[in-house]
Amino acid sequence: MRIGISCYPTYGGSGVVATELGKNLAVIGHEIHFITYALPYRLNEFHENIFYHEVKVPEYPLFEYPPYALALATKMAEIAIYEDLDLIHAHYAIPHAISAYLAKQMVRGKHPLKIITTLHGTDITLVGADPSFTLITQYSINHSDAVTTVSQYLKDETIKTFQPEVPIHVIPNFVAEHPSPPELCENLRHKLSPNNEPILIHISNFRPVKRVLDVIEIANLVLKSLPIRLVMVGDGPERFAAERLARQYQIADRITFLGKQEEVYLLLSTADVFLMPSGSESFGLAALEAMSCGVPCITSNVGGLVEVNEHGLSGFVAPVGDVQKMSEYTRNLLKDPALKQRISIQAKKHALQKFHTDIILPKYQKLYEQVLSNN
Repeated sequence: MRIGISCYPTYGGSGVVATELGKNLAVIGHEIHFITYALPYRLNEFHENIFYHEVKVPEYPLFEYPPYALALATKMAEIAIYEDLDLIHAHYAIPHAISAYLAKQMVRGKHPLKIITTLHGTDITLVGADPSFTLITQYSINHSDAVTTVSQYLKDETIKTFQPEVPIHVIPNFVAEHPSPPELCENLRHKLSPNNEPILIHISNFRPVKRVLDVIEIANLVLKSLPIRLVMVGDGPERFAAERLARQYQIADRITFLGKQEEVYLLLSTADVFLMPSGSESFGLAALEAMSCGVPCITSNVGGLVEVNEHGLSGFVAPVGDVQKMSEYTRNLLKDPALKQRISIQAKKHALQKFHTDIILPKYQKLYEQVLSNN
């Protein structure tokens, strides 16, 4: 198949999933065309069967806001014709799904084109639910040839908010083994924790919904009884506030802010506990990636997170904002090596048995084939 993929190329779950999906589809022989305004950050090397098409938005004084959605639709239509695409897989409803629909209409009569839309979370719960975008999000869903969500929770939210006229398929996010060389892990761990104290890690885009200040609160509470190191991976609007809170608690010397990083699996492989106290999550890809590295997860019990992190199996969950309970779970893991080892083994097994690429990828392929067989 020849598949176009459009996504946000930034440091976030939807872009990561779209990129990893494209890479895995290319490995098994499909031709993949990424169509977006910048190269997806996990597509930073040559991959056979993968092509990138940059969307350029014209600058014109009349446009107070650059019309990216229209430029994207035009590029999608061009690539559909010139690269003979079978379908476009749009990740995130706005603007990718509606731009794909426009592209489909532009090439109608010249080239048959199918549209798959994958909803990732905030495109439904935040952006799509905003009155400014509700109708157009609903329209893009109803005019897709197939729609998927990354969790049952998000499917339920989509139905509740938009009452779609088309079926919604749940296809969760996925992960594969990413073994890191032991020597590299050991060297990195020594740099992050010179005295071999346990390492807590958090990875996100540092938006308010990720509650990064809670991560600092948890670390501060754990530090009252245990010497630990906290590694913060990512960047975003809450980073300064998190750094300021760390200085306020006088624990800044125990925390390393690394900013955006590409080698997340290597970093995860050095950690003892992963923290994700989010206020809302439709899936929680970073938690799944941590579990695949055998890292126990402490997360909030919201949305799709409870479908990923099973309490007592792969880690522990607590109500949003309950930093006392989250710090207690963290301390229990660090103080009980047998418990930590058991949860670590179970977390990796759970991630790879339930969410392995080899299990999830065929679900997308089957959906593509079903859509293409419908005239």
